[in-house]
Amino acid sequence: VEHSTLQLGGKQIFSSKTEFRISALKFHPTESNVFICGGFSPEVKAWDLRTSKVLRVYKAAVQQTLDILFLPEGREFLTSTDAVSRDSADRTIVAWDFQSAAKISNQIFHERYTCPSLTLHPKESVFVAQTNGNYLALFSAQRPYRINKKKRYEGHKVEGFAVGCEFSPDGTLLVTGSSDGKVFFYNYHTSRIIRTLSAHKEACVSAIFHPVLPSLLATCDWAGEIKIWQ
Repeated sequence: VEHSTLQLGGKQIFSSKTEFRISALKFHPTESNVFICGGFSPEVKAWDLRTSKVLRVYKAAVQQTLDILFLPEGREFLTSTDAVSRDSADRTIVAWDFQSAAKISNQIFHERYTCPSLTLHPKESVFVAQTNGNYLALFSAQRPYRINKKKRYEGHKVEGFAVGCEFSPDGTLLVTGSSDGKVFFYNYHTSRIIRTLSAHKEACVSAIFHPVLPSLLATCDWAGEIKIWQ
């Protein structure tokens, strides 16, 4: 049994015991007291901060949840998992109904690569999945979540690391880390590389824009080093 705690400003706001180690956690976009978490388990759970109790359980035939992404308004969410079969990528990305816990679709991504991170466009109804095929794939955020076969963001390397990706606040840029320590900036519309940044000696696993000051970027690497860029 794992003991999980959430702290805000040094103050503990949530504590509970879970049967698995948590590796992904996301707050609901409109219900600030509700979050979903997953990890080394076939289950993803929705929790209420106010009661420290489980609201819903979402069950998938997988071993690990890699990332969680709420779609606009929070009625649906996606999980990316470690499930990749030899013939197809059934269950690699799963869409869920938040309220009913029903599985909407598990036939979203058909390439044989896991997707360590997911990110939502701030203005358009699309999302991006980071893939272990060393490219970012673009999807519609509306059912049936079709992949855009005309756009692919490639040039960076993932190579098994949990490399994160994110859109700029205005949605014009797509930024990602890379296993070679670099940060790549892609033009969202053309999918071309605008620039690269030699950020770390170790694999760069996260690059995040400041929510208010878009000229600020935070990056971190596999060894735990964090840098702020302007």
